[in-house]
Amino acid sequence: MPSPSSPIIQEFLQHLWLERGLSKNTREAYQRDILLFSNWLKEQENDLVDASEDDLRAFLGWRFEQKYHPRSTARQISSLRAFYRHMLQNHQILTDITANIEMPRQGKALPKTLSEDDVNALLNSPDTDTTIGQRDRTMLELLYACGLRISELVNLNLDNINLRQGVIRVTGKGSKERLVPMGQEAIDWLASYLKQARSELLNNYESRTLFPGRYGRPMTRQTFWHRIKHYNTIAGIKSDVSPHVLRHAFATHLLNHGADLRVVQLLLGHSDLSTTQIYTHIANHRLTELHKEHHPRG
Repeated sequence: MPSPSSPIIQEFLQHLWLERGLSKNTREAYQRDILLFSNWLKEQENDLVDASEDDLRAFLGWRFEQKYHPRSTARQISSLRAFYRHMLQNHQILTDITANIEMPRQGKALPKTLSEDDVNALLNSPDTDTTIGQRDRTMLELLYACGLRISELVNLNLDNINLRQGVIRVTGKGSKERLVPMGQEAIDWLASYLKQARSELLNNYESRTLFPGRYGRPMTRQTFWHRIKHYNTIAGIKSDVSPHVLRHAFATHLLNHGADLRVVQLLLGHSDLSTTQIYTHIANHRLTELHKEHHPRG
């Protein structure tokens, strides 16, 4: 039965990397979706190669009974569709069992974001009299100032930083590079961090990593997510804050202050403008709420 090391799954993941340039995180998401179906098939004494359209429909029915969200199911179908089309093209199967499967209906969910006051409260939460606090404050400032993904932030090294020009070079999805301005506040925090706190964190270890964890190695995404959760509690913010919520706040606040949508697209590293357009819905929603709150006939 297929497993994470199954040749047909690994060959597909290799294809996603070599032919489509998808990131490790995206490839892992594909793998999880395929393995979930594979494990379900195993319980039915079946496998990925011999599965039929009826098997897939039964699996989707099981997901519905388990109360999986329609958006999650849509992503699962998308992953399986790419997988089975690839196998069909490689003559590993005779028919594509996903060909007649429709995507579940789903509303357009708006990304969670934060108000500017909440962002300020979060940024002010770390105790900057400590080395760890200085590092965390600098990471939060960069995350918000540049709209970075968490993986982009933790993988930064000294070669990515240009304090004189005030920009960082970011490697995003598909290994695509972009230059992002930092803004004076983030530059000041970064300069202060590099002056003292970073060397104290390294503790004589050699590393080019900008924000080192233990033994000079890059901090993991999970570690920094827990740091944000900690500061979220200190700041007293009612909604859950994740690194991606700060990225959403970055885009939304730019649009609220009059930034052009295509500029925001470039800063976020989106290859398609339609991906960025979701933030216009957030900005319009905010304007509607402000109108209701402050207009005499709202």
